[in-house]
Amino acid sequence: MLKANAFRFLALITVLFFSCCFIEAAPQDDLDTSLSSLRPLIVRYTADRESLVQVYDCPMSAVARARFANFYNDWLADLQKLEFDRLSQEDKIDFLLFENHLRNQLRQQQIRDKHEAEMSPLLPFAKTIVDLDESRRRMEIPKPEQAAAAVAQMVKDIGKLREAEEAGLATGAKETQNPSAPQPVHASKVVAHRASLLVPRLRDVLKRWFQYSEGYDPLFTWWVTEPYKEADQALESYANFLKEKLVGIKPDDKTTIIGDPAGRDALNAELAAEMIPYTPEELIALAKNEMAWCTREMLRASRDLGYGDDWHKALDHVKDMHVAPGEQPETIRKLAVESIEFVESHDLVTIPPLAKETWRFQMMSPERQLVNPFFAGGDVISLSFPTDSMTFEQRMMSMRGNNIPFSRATIFHELIPGHFLQGYMNSRYRSYREIFETPFWGEGNAFYWEMLLWDLGFPRTPEERIGMLFWRINRCARIIFSLSFHLGLWTPQQCIDFLVKEVGHEVDNAAAEVRRSFSVFTPPLYQCAYMLGALQFRSLHAELVDSGKMTNRAFHDAILRENQMPIEMLRAALTNQKLSRNFQSSWKFYGPVPVAP
Repeated sequence: MLKANAFRFLALITVLFFSCCFIEAAPQDDLDTSLSSLRPLIVRYTADRESLVQVYDCPMSAVARARFANFYNDWLADLQKLEFDRLSQEDKIDFLLFENHLRNQLRQQQIRDKHEAEMSPLLPFAKTIVDLDESRRRMEIPKPEQAAAAVAQMVKDIGKLREAEEAGLATGAKETQNPSAPQPVHASKVVAHRASLLVPRLRDVLKRWFQYSEGYDPLFTWWVTEPYKEADQALESYANFLKEKLVGIKPDDKTTIIGDPAGRDALNAELAAEMIPYTPEELIALAKNEMAWCTREMLRASRDLGYGDDWHKALDHVKDMHVAPGEQPETIRKLAVESIEFVESHDLVTIPPLAKETWRFQMMSPERQLVNPFFAGGDVISLSFPTDSMTFEQRMMSMRGNNIPFSRATIFHELIPGHFLQGYMNSRYRSYREIFETPFWGEGNAFYWEMLLWDLGFPRTPEERIGMLFWRINRCARIIFSLSFHLGLWTPQQCIDFLVKEVGHEVDNAAAEVRRSFSVFTPPLYQCAYMLGALQFRSLHAELVDSGKMTNRAFHDAILRENQMPIEMLRAALTNQKLSRNFQSSWKFYGPVPVAP
């Protein structure tokens, strides 16, 4: 027994000794040592909001709207109690970021409220579903007979609603004087499309409510089961009816794009939240200016390849430089290693060994490739390449769109030092700021690396230059076509035609680009963020690195350690800019932009 105890004691001492050695050798200077006094507030807010999101998750709920409005306003009121002038610089930055975030959440809720009000004539039955689900959330004892009656009535209401909408489809349909006849219901394709996407969510809510008591409450099951089944089928049928009849999308239609233009007021509100002091028209003019530079460089590369001024032929030549089916993963791996070695050889940014060890990739599904025909990054690199379920034309477009020069031009955007390294560092430095996430930082920083590596000579051949220029033109085009659409000036088809003619996209890839841009999950400024964010970072690089105030490595490390935020606020952090309580965005990172009359 004594020997056993002595052995255990010796083992414990050995473990403690080696643990102390490890701790002492740990890279303490690599830890997050930020000391913002607002950090606990933002952490608490983030956790509180997540708790509310998990509970108040029913669409079209007036209760949820009121709860979140009170939540954001209460936090704003608490924030105003702080004495701004007595805060440290880091605290002031967090204060302004937090205030901007809260005000933007309230603006976004106003937009959602407006959309729901526009959809309400198409979804009058939503209140029944919402009321039932909120009764469940409050853990009230079910009233089976009343619930069954409400659900059965909803089925009848959906039937009458379809009749009214079919009457509204008739050319020149007007209000009828017959009180027993359904009054015509009219709706734009945009609003009908929104409603068609919301009905499946309401259907899921009703299913959740039903399954909460089904089988556990015999009386509930006896009363409600059949009415629920009828309601579930009616909702599924109604969603299809909206999509096919009111929107005009047939069951097998995977090509029609129904966008939802944001409008000028919404765009200006979004720009204010992103701290971009330019108008939509100025941004379109800026993009055209950048696109002209790209075209000049594309012509130069085309001439170097012997195609003269027909750069579309030079682009076709590059698109044919793709690998055979099955070889894309190894090609991407080699390109990834090459880009990491280039960044490290130029001492551009600190790349932790664990980051290089833990990146990985997977193949993208054919369904997702309809929306994103090119590989995508983040925690995992998703490779886009044709599968055996695609048609011959789709396979060729996919291979040509994922050729070697195109992939070499963007692998570092998606991986290191782009999105993968961003995510790695964001989770380790000032992670509480992740709620201030913005594509102008995330996508803008990743695309900024494309600009910087161009300047450092990463493209070695005319083909590689064309590969990088293709994406650069595409990012310019995104600003032009997305803002033109959201201003109500262009249709989705005009956007597709523009990408084919001015950028050189394959038709299917252009359609996928536009479909992604106008998805309900894509904010109106998202596609603008690549180029505009990159230009902001480039301007900041000129101010701090080209001037000799910082090295490339120190500059890029500082960006990653500050975490995500509007870039004008990042500039304030890196330059120690004096900040006032009434801060207003004013950084003209591109200078004056003339707008054509």
